[in-house]
Amino acid sequence: MATTLTARNQWEGQSETRKSAHSIWSKLVAFTDSQAKVKTQWFMISLIVQGVFFLPLPAALSFYYGAPGYILFITLGLFFANIISGMGGAGIRVTMGLLATSIMVHLLMLAIYII
Repeated sequence: MATTLTARNQWEGQSETRKSAHSIWSKLVAFTDSQAKVKTQWFMISLIVQGVFFLPLPAALSFYYGAPGYILFITLGLFFANIISGMGGAGIRVTMGLLATSIMVHLLMLAIYII
């Protein structure tokens, strides 16, 4: 028999807040997860983009704009991190995240040393 001492009370409100299922982050994660079946293609795209656009960037920034030499280490570090993650079997989120990080870092370096 349920008395006031043994019955569960529902006085406390909900402590959770509901999050929208349509946030930018959830859309990005859903897109990234949907690309898992073509992970090798994303790895190759990442290598090509970095090899063609970003590996020559330290030479151009150093010779034409007087950038310091450590930008070479940043560029090579991002390039080899991408190679290691792709060949090491990291997930699609890591592969696409490294590509996005590399693009943002190199655009930031361009903005800093050209402007």
